[in-house]
Formats: sequence, structure tokens, C-alpha cells
Amino acid sequence: MGESDALLMVAAVLFGAVVMLSLAALRGWEGWLQLRQARVAEGRVHRRAPSPAAARLELAELRDRVRRLEAIADGVED
Repeated sequence: MGESDALLMVAAVLFGAVVMLSLAALRGWEGWLQLRQARVAEGRVHRRAPSPAAARLELAELRDRVRRLEAIADGVED
């Protein structure tokens, strides 16, 4: 077995390893996507309306963001 044959064998083994790792990663990615799709579908069915307190907090945060953006637009940063 010559040096070129050994190099070819190493390249073939490395290529096979890369192919197997890629297939395993692809299978894991597909599983993760299926899990996310299931969670999204589940969330659509079980979504609850926010409580009035949560809605008020969100509105207060939005007002604060608008105030900060207006200050930045006016050139007066905190």
C-alpha cells in the first residue's frame, strides 16, 4: 500500500465521518423543528387572554419606550 493509497483511505474515512455527522445533525434539526411546531400548535389552542394587570404593565412599558425614543429623537438621551 503506497502513500497515495493511504492518503486516499484517510480522505474516504474522513468523508464518511462528515457524511454521518451531517445526517445525524439533520435528523436532530428535523426533530427540533417538529418539537417547535408541536409547541406552537399547542400554544394556539391553550392561549389565554392576559390579565388586566399584565395589560397595564405592558402598556406602561410601551409608554416608557416611546418616551425614551422621543428623547433620543430630540437629542436628549438619558
